[in-house]
Amino acid sequence: MRVAFVGKGGSGKTTMSALFARHVASQGGPVVAVDADINQHLAMVLGLDRQPEPLGAHLTEIKERLRGDNPRIPSAEAMVKTTPPGRGSRLLSFDDLAADPYALTTPEGLRLLATGPFSEDDLGVACYHSKVGAVELLLNHLVDGPGEYVVVDMTAGADSFASGLFTRFDLTFLVAEPTRQGVSVYRQYREYAAAYDVALAVVGNKVHGPADVDFLREHVGDDLLTWMEHSAAVRAMEQGRHFTLDDLEPVNADALAVLRKTLDEQEKDWARFGRQTVEFHLRNAHAWGNDRTGSDLASQIDPDFVFGP
Repeated sequence: MRVAFVGKGGSGKTTMSALFARHVASQGGPVVAVDADINQHLAMVLGLDRQPEPLGAHLTEIKERLRGDNPRIPSAEAMVKTTPPGRGSRLLSFDDLAADPYALTTPEGLRLLATGPFSEDDLGVACYHSKVGAVELLLNHLVDGPGEYVVVDMTAGADSFASGLFTRFDLTFLVAEPTRQGVSVYRQYREYAAAYDVALAVVGNKVHGPADVDFLREHVGDDLLTWMEHSAAVRAMEQGRHFTLDDLEPVNADALAVLRKTLDEQEKDWARFGRQTVEFHLRNAHAWGNDRTGSDLASQIDPDFVFGP
């Protein structure tokens, strides 16, 4: 199952991504975490002292690997970030993703991938979505199943909507502080996602008391799934002090369990996934892809390919 964590910058979405990934791993669930944020902090919060090799720096290699011997994709250069799989493409199992050569293993045993930050050559000339394209391609070609968890820390705010990546998930958790700024990102995300059947649930964060919960309920209604209370243990973790899940307050540990239960109950919709993969590929082809590659990218769509196991 694939889950995204989104929210306003500073809402705590990276911390929530890390806590959820650690929680699932502690319960025996296999986890691949992906840092798809331009601010690369997930490795640090997961207890690593270095970053994974950036996926964005190996985009051509990733394309070459995924295209396999698909006759509709003659070369890596003809492949764009939205190119869908077809017959002959190399599909990825969860184990394949976990074994990616650019992943690192965290102290809790989960695997971490990262898009990577801007390089010096990118400054002033490249957009961040060229980096995230590697994640979009990997998820397009991933055939995952129940009990397998891909946890993605997305870029802040509504910037995720600049690509079709926001539709690649079984569930999206929006982390919201009990502030007007926090819930304004929720409204924007909800508005943009409504037309695409994106399953969205709100996780309150940095909650200090009943008044904060009431504020969130007033502004997000039934989308409020659960909340994390202000945590001295989490603050210590963010300051670099030793942290284990046993340090977490019981009410916050319970909130993580609610997140996992909700994700486990989510039904995977392969038909929607395939439909939207094709839709966003055609949209990108018409907007820029055909001109950039000098070919009609619609021809990459295999009408007889069936998404899913």
